[in-house]
Amino acid sequence: MTAAERTNSLLTAPILPTLVRMSLPNLIAMLATALVAVAETAYVGRLGTPSLAGMALVFPMVMLQQQMSSGAMGGGISSAVARALGSGDAGRAARIARHAVVIGVVAGLMFTAVFLGLGSVIYRLLGGSGEAHAAALHYSNTAFLGSIGVWLANTLASIVRGTGNMRLPSLALLIAAGLQILLGGVLGLGLGPVPRLGMSGIALGQVLSFGGCALFLGWYLMAGRARVRLSLNGGLEWGLFADILKVGALACLSSLQSVLSVLVLARLLAQYGTEALAGYGIGARLEFLLVPITSAIGIACVPLVGMAIGAGDVARARRVAWTGGVLAAGVVGTIGGIVALQPEWWTRLFSQDSNVIAAARAYFAWAGPCYGLFGLGMCLYFASQGSGRVLGPVLAQTVRLVVIVMGGSGLLAIRAPQWTLFALVGLAMACYGLVAALSIHLARWGVAGEYPRTGIGLRGNPT
Repeated sequence: MTAAERTNSLLTAPILPTLVRMSLPNLIAMLATALVAVAETAYVGRLGTPSLAGMALVFPMVMLQQQMSSGAMGGGISSAVARALGSGDAGRAARIARHAVVIGVVAGLMFTAVFLGLGSVIYRLLGGSGEAHAAALHYSNTAFLGSIGVWLANTLASIVRGTGNMRLPSLALLIAAGLQILLGGVLGLGLGPVPRLGMSGIALGQVLSFGGCALFLGWYLMAGRARVRLSLNGGLEWGLFADILKVGALACLSSLQSVLSVLVLARLLAQYGTEALAGYGIGARLEFLLVPITSAIGIACVPLVGMAIGAGDVARARRVAWTGGVLAAGVVGTIGGIVALQPEWWTRLFSQDSNVIAAARAYFAWAGPCYGLFGLGMCLYFASQGSGRVLGPVLAQTVRLVVIVMGGSGLLAIRAPQWTLFALVGLAMACYGLVAALSIHLARWGVAGEYPRTGIGLRGNPT
């Protein structure tokens, strides 16, 4: 099948079966990433309580880098590549790939500079001190020294995904996750003849695995095995940077707001005592496992929406977005409904303390029914990346953050009972999903003449 035929197949194939087929490889890779977090937590636990506390300080920063490089800027890259291919301009797609690599390198250097230069200050502001602060720095300095590897691996994976190929980047990231688990354990705990490097060794597992993944994906693209061939030779065009950044830079703001929401909620719930914070932590663990489901569907939406927009078939792009959103809402909402009615099947996996279980039960009772709307909002956020217009769903994340900050501050001021803060969490999720859906409904996708068409795409009427 030629490149043109493969592009046309993504422009004409039935939407729901295609979305499911493209989502499954992403889901496997993302669940593997979640497993890495579980494995690293187990390794750190064997190093002692101060190391666990230090990891709690670093983990949001590591997740911020991962979300920005993969879901945010990565979505902008996949969107730009897909829209170029949808318009029939493979040359533009190849040039976009080169510009994406430049963005990945610069962003990686920025993360390295920020966290090596300001990491100590950041972790103290988050409440770190003593041995916990030292442990956080040991992990952080090693992990962020290798930021270029993380950014390049996710950048190159996003280029391949933009062509509609979900299997190859998912396989590469799956292998990288397995290596990270293996190397992190060996280097961090000093298994066999390897010296025990502690927190630095666990972080080194991430650096080496992502670095290897970046090398493989770079070879794959430069060898011409993908539908877009990467060449580092050639000039740079500000218009192509803008095509990526108009989506990716805004989406990075959404990732930042998402991490801030988690940090603010943890800080607010800490005022209600250890049991309330632990109950929220149990709920957050389930959310962490549900996010890969919605992200897997959402990432599959990006090239389908992007190619349809590039081809001028705006109606199909919208059908893809709503189909993906409803699918994600249905799957995640079903799980939320189950834990709202029967929370013990999940909570007792982590604690037998009756007070902690009661707090988790209250959390699921209020937040669980809103999981579906949260899944809807997340999937529509990814779909909007494919359209090249992501402002609405980013503002939806802003609404969520504002609800949490303003509502939580007000509840603390009047000393409201604990359950009201859990209700606020559910309300914030619902607001996020509803505002994201409204923004997609109102957004004008597709501008006439935005992409020069060369015969591959399908024409449609911009709306």
